[in-house]
Amino acid sequence: MNMDHVHEQAARSLMGPAPQLILALPFVCALILYVWAVIHSNRRYKKWPLYRTVSWSAGIFLAVAAVAGPIAKMAHHDFKVHMLGHLFLGMLAPLLMALAAPMTLTLRTLSRDKARMLTRLLKSSPFRVLSDPFFASILNIGGLWLLYTTPLYSAMHENMLLHIFIHLHVFLAGYLFTISLIYFDPIPHRTSHLYRAIVLLIALAAHGILSKVIYASPPEGVPVNQAEAGSMLMYYGGDAIDLIIIFILCLQWYKAARPKPAIIHL
Repeated sequence: MNMDHVHEQAARSLMGPAPQLILALPFVCALILYVWAVIHSNRRYKKWPLYRTVSWSAGIFLAVAAVAGPIAKMAHHDFKVHMLGHLFLGMLAPLLMALAAPMTLTLRTLSRDKARMLTRLLKSSPFRVLSDPFFASILNIGGLWLLYTTPLYSAMHENMLLHIFIHLHVFLAGYLFTISLIYFDPIPHRTSHLYRAIVLLIALAAHGILSKVIYASPPEGVPVNQAEAGSMLMYYGGDAIDLIIIFILCLQWYKAARPKPAIIHL
């Protein structure tokens, strides 16, 4: 059988409903569980902020749009659209979902015993490593370097399991990276604002350099004009989202460092 025909069949199978459904289903379930948790929590405590529910829903929408539907289908043969999906799945959706404080909502919803079990898990050594900004940046930015500077990008479009794994990794690594930098949920192993700021600057530089590497040396099978357009979208689009993270981190740093008003005893 002709190898081009094999590649064409593989690409067609990846554009089918099966991989899109597998990737979209966890996000749809996450939305249903979040809404259920909000309803359940509101019966016991004060109402959960509406903007958090909206933020979670918007993040889920962007994630699903990146893995299913027109964007996901076009991404197989248009690198610029692929990069748009990368920004949605690995950067903007994780940021919006982090703003929704899902762990806080989960702790409000669980029974006392189960909440204590979850708290012990969050305090464990493995979670300390996973939530460290430097380790999270290695998983996130390092994974992108591996994807775009090796034959992995081309292989992703020919193997369904690899295709699914990489998309899940892009989201999970992006979410882990985001929550390691800005805290909206209880994080037992908190790091200093200075440490997080330094890691963020290094990650920004690595992300920017990678976009220039893609511009100069496109991934295997990507036309030059698409690589140039995609790398520019990665560079400027990534910077726009990173600016939001920088703003939030600086705001949290300012609030933490601001002198507390003195209490006057009469």
